[in-house]
Amino acid sequence: MTGEVRWLSRGLDHVPDGVEWLSPAEVDRLGRMRYAKRSSEFLVSRATAKQTIAMAVGLPTDDPHVLRRIEVRHRPTGAPAPFVDGEPAGLAMSSTDRADRAVCVVTPTAGVAVGCDLELVEERTPGFVASYLTPAEQQVVAAAPTPALTANLLWSAKESALKVLETGLRRDTRSVEVRFGDEVVSGWSALQVHPAEGGVFPGWWRQSGQFLLSVVASAAIAPPVAFEEPDGLGTAAPTHRWMEAPINPARTPGST
Repeated sequence: MTGEVRWLSRGLDHVPDGVEWLSPAEVDRLGRMRYAKRSSEFLVSRATAKQTIAMAVGLPTDDPHVLRRIEVRHRPTGAPAPFVDGEPAGLAMSSTDRADRAVCVVTPTAGVAVGCDLELVEERTPGFVASYLTPAEQQVVAAAPTPALTANLLWSAKESALKVLETGLRRDTRSVEVRFGDEVVSGWSALQVHPAEGGVFPGWWRQSGQFLLSVVASAAIAPPVAFEEPDGLGTAAPTHRWMEAPINPARTPGST
């Protein structure tokens, strides 16, 4: 069976004002973050996830009191688990952020795990390629007409697969190998990720402006469909606003 995946992209400008849209636990977590980089990543990622979940379950996305009812909890592995009104939302989800932009993907397909990752098209050093990519992947980068794009795409697909495995970067990135397919559907290109222990995680990738987005799943999925068109990612400019004020303004005094 081919699973359905929906996705949404949001930027810092889409983060609601104040903290009324956050749950008490999220407000507490935000207050413990010392640095603005971490807090801005948390806010854009959490706002995007809450709005994605709201769309998926048919709730309004612009009511802070509704968003407050939506929580992203975490399993013991660290994998995210969406809840609405204290109950599981019946969705598998993954979220990612990069350069003040976030993406969240969800699927209601039972038994399918999903992972996503957002990267910029930027230069990667030879040391990065040698340290994090398999020998076969290194050859793909060396032969690519656009090595920077290819290296970042391989890295993105690996990150997505490690989220499906619920290990993140605790696991060696060379223990999963990315292979590109020939199929292209609605701007998405096919790929597969092969874990060292066997099996295959199918997925898709696309370039949107300066961003690369990959989505990988534990079973076959159709190309992801945006909740909104235009999706906003292709025209988004990478920024790093936290650099203007490195200390988190929402930090609770005395927290560590």
